[in-house]
Amino acid sequence: MNLNPVSEGFGQDDQSWLASAHGTDNARTITLDTSAFTSGTHYPNGYFPSGLALGVITATGKYAPYNNAASDGTEVLAGFLLTAVDAPSVNTIDPQGALLWHGAVLAAKLPIAVDSAGKADVAGYIKFF
Repeated sequence: MNLNPVSEGFGQDDQSWLASAHGTDNARTITLDTSAFTSGTHYPNGYFPSGLALGVITATGKYAPYNNAASDGTEVLAGFLLTAVDAPSVNTIDPQGALLWHGAVLAAKLPIAVDSAGKADVAGYIKFF
């Protein structure tokens, strides 16, 4: 674990998927399992984009892309990556991120669409517009 200060720059972070600021001040710190993501799909620009739908891998407690067809825990939507996170050059480094687990989301502006099962998983916590 690297505890040294790190400075990262991503240009403009697109948070247009947020329908309100509600919940952004209560985001949870999470660890992303880089090996569970696909570079061309989940981080084509070298970073995990804000608004990426995430689930929790039951065995490790790390977060990975939400996948309703999975059976490792990620079939349950846990929330969305609040801010962009730099993707490491190797998939053995697992970066930290922030999870929006309650609030309001503009579904059409998410980087990857969420199905109705995912929306049902977070009903009562996240409102979709």
